[in-house]
Amino acid sequence: MTAWLFLLPLPLGFLLDLCFGDPHWMPHPVRAIGWLIARLERLLCGLFPKTPKGERLAGVFLAILVPLFTSGTGIMLLWAAYAVHPGLWFVLETLLCYQLLAAKALRVESMKVYDRLRADDLPGARRAVSMIVGRDTQALTEEGVTKAAVETVAENTSDGEIAPLLFLALGGAPLGLFYKAVNTMDSMVGYKNERYLYFGWAAAKLDDVLNWIPARLSAWLLVVSAYLLGMDGRNAARIYKRDCRKHASPNSAQTEAACAGALRVQLAGDAYYFGTLYKKPTIGDNLRPICTEDIRRANRLLYAASALGMMRRLSWRWPFCLLCAWESEFLEAGYASDTRRRRIFCASKDETGTARFFCEHQPDGDAAGGCPRGGGCVAAMYAVSRPTLPGIACSACGV
Repeated sequence: MTAWLFLLPLPLGFLLDLCFGDPHWMPHPVRAIGWLIARLERLLCGLFPKTPKGERLAGVFLAILVPLFTSGTGIMLLWAAYAVHPGLWFVLETLLCYQLLAAKALRVESMKVYDRLRADDLPGARRAVSMIVGRDTQALTEEGVTKAAVETVAENTSDGEIAPLLFLALGGAPLGLFYKAVNTMDSMVGYKNERYLYFGWAAAKLDDVLNWIPARLSAWLLVVSAYLLGMDGRNAARIYKRDCRKHASPNSAQTEAACAGALRVQLAGDAYYFGTLYKKPTIGDNLRPICTEDIRRANRLLYAASALGMMRRLSWRWPFCLLCAWESEFLEAGYASDTRRRRIFCASKDETGTARFFCEHQPDGDAAGGCPRGGGCVAAMYAVSRPTLPGIACSACGV
């Protein structure tokens, strides 16, 4: 498999997500992560004492075990797939990249709210929005339902799309799984209520750390998207700078502020969670009343920011893949010396990853360390017209 294939799984996964989203019939890694979190929660809560210190320690173990097990499982599956055939690795890596992104799913779920509101079905809109937000929705007005939908699209522009893109670009599916495990933990146990105040502390803090950079990148991508889409980009930048810290979480207000400014509406404010009223500051200026169409506009911002983020991630990977492609060709091809008309020699890497070069006249596997590929190695099949690499000497004979 050429090194260029390492570039393709992420953009292919991105396109698959935009086309198909998350079909309910398809097994999904987040469901497996959720199952693991629920089982470990019961196990750890039974092992540690029911004290603030005990619950916090149990939460620390959860925050360590879930991401490491999840990413480790991904590494083993990908390694096994590559051992069977590189093409199987490519398919699995692409599938995981596809499933770790959520732009289409977020759009589909938020547009269900839009459709119910357009049909004047407020109870149905409340049920639809309850599937994508954590707040109580039973008593929400039409304006409250619309705000909730727009806010979740804005916040999940980072959590569901830009942040996974960033981690997938940096470390492939294993690092993407690590991030998704942390993000899922925060969604399940990162609440400041009686049950999770101490147990969910570590998961919430780890999620804050991992999302610190992606949230800010996402906010600026939304600002740029507002300009590109003909929305109020200047106001998006102004509101973002002013209101990006108006939240108990260091990250949640970042994208909400940029989105509120782009739409020229006011978001956030007081909300009920598990029957308790939480006082929260508003984000943005009430330049106009929020309306149902703002859900559609928020999704346009999401897609534009996702496309910009995808292009940026690819720009990071191109230099790496160029280097890998050169190294792959360099280490698999034979070369000849122009000055001495020397025989073709092959190249390989030893156990430490150090490049070793062997000229063809070295006997196979001798004490001097001849060509590890044998006399009939692939390099011997290459033409002598390969370019000369000055300063390269045989690792066995030194010539």
